Amino acid sequence: MRIGILSDTHGNLENLEKAARYLLEKEKVKVLVHLGDDYEDAKVLEKYPIRVIKVPGVFSSYYQDPAIPNRLIKTFKGKKVLISHTETSHKNDLPKDLRPEEVIGKKEVDLAFVGHTHIPKIEDREGVLILNPGHLQKEDKKDYLPSFGLVNFDEKIARVINLEKRVTIIRKTF
Repeated sequence: MRIGILSDTHGNLENLEKAARYLLEKEKVKVLVHLGDDYEDAKVLEKYPIRVIKVPGVFSSYYQDPAIPNRLIKTFKGKKVLISHTETSHKNDLPKDLRPEEVIGKKEVDLAFVGHTHIPKIEDREGVLILNPGHLQKEDKKDYLPSFGLVNFDEKIARVINLEKRVTIIRKTF
């Protein structure tokens, strides 16, 4: 099973669609995960015949809506995955929100998909794989190029892929 991870689109629907089409057509993903900023951007993904999971960014008005989960734990191929805009708790969290640092620290999940920083990374934190796919803006003040993530649960490989060149910039097995 392959899952595409998208984050920090900030209204850049063209880049979001480029990444989604690549993930669907070339990588044959079964699920797309959108990690926020902006929550509304994920509506573009609804036109594709695929399961879409989304969470809002911490500064979105949706983040304050208790009917919309800010963080989720989902299971894919027997692996528990935290889906969150941030890697740690945030001042805008609601009282009942999961605390990512606790979920990760207690190893309640096997992987964590996070965004927010715009900095692509894949790291193993004491047995929990943390994947940040970067951002999909046209330009970013931190000088990171647009990128997105891909996790292949069958092969146990996580990748971050450069949007324009479609090359893997980070790869890690889990």
